[in-house]
Amino acid sequence: MAWTCRSRSATGSSTVDRVVGHRLSKIYTRTGDAGDTGLGDGTRVAKDDPRIEAIGAVDELNSALGVLLADPLPGSLTDTLTRVQHSLFDLGGELSLPGRALIEDRQVDWLERRLDAFNANLPPLEDFILPGGSRSAALCHLARAVCRRAERRTACLARAGDVNPATLRYLNRLSDLLFVMARVLNREAGRPDVLWKSDAARHT
Repeated sequence: MAWTCRSRSATGSSTVDRVVGHRLSKIYTRTGDAGDTGLGDGTRVAKDDPRIEAIGAVDELNSALGVLLADPLPGSLTDTLTRVQHSLFDLGGELSLPGRALIEDRQVDWLERRLDAFNANLPPLEDFILPGGSRSAALCHLARAVCRRAERRTACLARAGDVNPATLRYLNRLSDLLFVMARVLNREAGRPDVLWKSDAARHT
């Protein structure tokens, strides 16, 4: 796997792309058999290192979005989620390269604009909702929950290591966007949101 890192020159006048790591022509390498793995800069760390936990959670999130995208979705959601997948791959590369910043505030701003656009046509939410409804909505809720875990793992890493602040904001906004998308998918399927009822209300 290769990540492309962009670094600005000392004068700030140009952007240099360089590939860190290398593409594997052989899938198994045996280098991780002892329980450690390599970061993008060549550093070896334990496979349960907080940085690897964060990278793994982001990878799982991207995979959950891939499952969701395997369903037929409205074009606007497909386009948005596909762009998010590419950004998440960048985010994983950033986490693999301590000190590098590939996620920027403009990407957070873009998520907020998409969130506002999708939310604009939804009815007001007056109660908590349960994950469910249509299959696609349920998958979107699952991706939202994985996103929250990726955010927690990254926040844990941020307390102990170097994490780009924009990355935490990106994951936070993305989980909100996925919540709204799940509601959009239920609406598109003609299914109501599954409203939570208290224990007392369920037994009346």
